[in-house]
Amino acid sequence: MLLTLLSCALCAPLSAVMRRDVWVPTITSPTSDSTWTVGGSFLVTWDTSSKPAQVTNPNGEIYLRLGDETQSSPIASGFALTDGQIEVTIPTGTTPDEYRVVLFGDSGNWSDQFPIDAAT
Repeated sequence: MLLTLLSCALCAPLSAVMRRDVWVPTITSPTSDSTWTVGGSFLVTWDTSSKPAQVTNPNGEIYLRLGDETQSSPIASGFALTDGQIEVTIPTGTTPDEYRVVLFGDSGNWSDQFPIDAAT
């Protein structure tokens, strides 16, 4: 009987998780053809056409990713994923290199790699 109760307890949370949606909107900008500069403001855009009826976590955050590491502080947060765009400013302490933009919210996805150049 204990085994039956334990198996039921484990199944309940699993079934709730299985009902969750996962929405991974494609980032449409920046692309590999984009070039951003430190200190500049730029528009990050993503495709909202495949949005599910209910978005589990509708609040978005944007991070920069360099190599295998995503930066610990977002460059934008508190916006609705359904907006499809947000303007971000590249922090002045950003080292020029090849980056990706990471969009977190309901799920996480990356942009193409693109350069961020030194301020001119």
